[in-house]
Amino acid sequence: MIAESLLCLALNVYHEARSQPLIEQLAVAQVVLNRVDARAYPDDVCSVVYHNKYPGTLHKCQFSWYCDGKSDTPRDANAWLVANQVASLALSPELPDLVDGATHYHANYVSPSWSRLLDPVATVGGHKFYR
Repeated sequence: MIAESLLCLALNVYHEARSQPLIEQLAVAQVVLNRVDARAYPDDVCSVVYHNKYPGTLHKCQFSWYCDGKSDTPRDANAWLVANQVASLALSPELPDLVDGATHYHANYVSPSWSRLLDPVATVGGHKFYR
């Protein structure tokens, strides 16, 4: 189960934040873990990452990379290595929550409609975090 959680979390970090600084990659990983702890979401990492209320539809997943119709296979070996290291660190129980319980985030250059319904709790680099 831990190996599977590590893989799912690393894939999410890779696809959602691989071009971002390490602190932002870690913050993205912590959103997944905060969702695992939240009642409104599934209770394991892989189920959170692959959560889709509209199976078979494009661009309706919790994390857009999962249902964008593109290959999910990591192609950048260095970024994949870093994503695995970030996921491993994020799964460490000693690590403090950098995003104060956030369950949502977006890049600071967009303003999704759902962001008005949640409380902003952190800004990490180019991302805003909410719960």
